[in-house]
Amino acid sequence: MAPPHLRLSRHGTLRFSRFPCQSMRRWISYRESAEVGKAYAPYLRNFLKKLIVEVESIHGEVLDEIYELYADIITSLKDDQFVEKSMRVHKTITFLFPDGNNYYLYDVGNSISDQPISLVDDLVILGCIDLPSCPKSRKLMVPLQCSLNMLEGDTGCSIWPSSLLLSEFILSFPEIFSNKSCFEVGSGVGLVGICLAHVKASKVTLTDGDHLTLANMRSNLELNQLSTDTSLLESYEDPNVVQCVHLPWESASESGLSAFVPEIILGADILYDRSCFPDLVRILAILLNRRKSDSSSRKESTKGFTLDTKCNTNDLNDLTAVTSKGPVAYIATVIRNIDTFNYFLSLVEQANLSITDLTEAKMPFNLLPYMQSYDRSNMRLFTVSSKA
Repeated sequence: MAPPHLRLSRHGTLRFSRFPCQSMRRWISYRESAEVGKAYAPYLRNFLKKLIVEVESIHGEVLDEIYELYADIITSLKDDQFVEKSMRVHKTITFLFPDGNNYYLYDVGNSISDQPISLVDDLVILGCIDLPSCPKSRKLMVPLQCSLNMLEGDTGCSIWPSSLLLSEFILSFPEIFSNKSCFEVGSGVGLVGICLAHVKASKVTLTDGDHLTLANMRSNLELNQLSTDTSLLESYEDPNVVQCVHLPWESASESGLSAFVPEIILGADILYDRSCFPDLVRILAILLNRRKSDSSSRKESTKGFTLDTKCNTNDLNDLTAVTSKGPVAYIATVIRNIDTFNYFLSLVEQANLSITDLTEAKMPFNLLPYMQSYDRSNMRLFTVSSKA
């Protein structure tokens, strides 16, 4: 409620009949009282800002108490936001693998259905229980420490929807990632990296440009019984050791990335800020144009997961064969703005990279059926590779 003799018009401008100092002082005292607390602080901040601007615009005199109250409120709100951003909650993402009575349908000529079925001509049936990535309990529980304040700028410590899709993809097609050196850009809470370690990727490197996000990521890896390595050196390959690297995209250089020779690059929900696209595509181009020597390039070990699957696209037979031609990137994203996405596509073309939409051909199993807010229908899954 505005103070006596001072009201906002329907159009948001202030109208004054009189401006009694005593009334204003009483109103300030009321708003500062413990009874009101901080509940009205954001509204009071906005009101005082408008009040000061309006009074100054007509060359009026603003009470010193108004300036002091406005400064106090701004300071207190900044302190509260810092505390809120520092707050973390623990969530557990549980991937549920259906039992042997539930099957997933691979239509040789079309896409995937998640309905239980019987054997039909021209169809290949696979139960989730047959996946090597499926635990004996038929569920994979991933505890995570994350933030509640994605809208307040704490994006790196939030669980983004596309990271769930990319994680499902890894768990649904473990043979793609098993015994492969994997490198993620914009790793956030580390969920994708934890799933990569679960399917026995030979090396997992997670990166982020924010130090607080990296610290939270390392905590999450430890919560999931994984060790972390913060060195930039090419360390020995151990699926239980995850490398965590500070990688600001804008300052990343080819020489700085020379220590990394991944076979697979991953990214989830990294296509939202178009100002970052040139640096992101430059990093992808550097990593995708890398080649290991013949002696160390591809480890075709029989110790990893193996699963015969069909990829239902005209120009892509088996995704496990892609890495034999060179590194490949898997990017899961929500296309929020078509112009922004088209800008990314233009940069990919300029960098002599090719991009393929795998969404229909390789839709992962629905391992999060209980998560009502998780809508896969607006997400896309792409591969990016070098044309060279």
